[in-house]
Amino acid sequence: MRRIGAASLVAICGMLASTPAPAHWVPPFKGNDTGGIIAYPLATQVDARQMAVDHCASYGKVARFLAVQPNYGGYISFACRWVPYGAAERPLRTLY
Repeated sequence: MRRIGAASLVAICGMLASTPAPAHWVPPFKGNDTGGIIAYPLATQVDARQMAVDHCASYGKVARFLAVQPNYGGYISFACRWVPYGAAERPLRTLY
């Protein structure tokens, strides 16, 4: 009985060792109340600026773009900031 258990343990370990480790998957658009990232391939298909503005407006903030990596696997990063002083109104969120 112990030989069967040991053999099955070796077989399971061999199967796990032969499979490749999966890479961590990141969605094309990810953000929270402080900012977020947009995948560059997604930004070439849709209006990335409007996506960031709508995302930040849902928290009552305005979007400020920080960096762009214009290559495969790159991201566009943005920060959500409070409405600047002297602004008469809060940001508008467009609903389609």
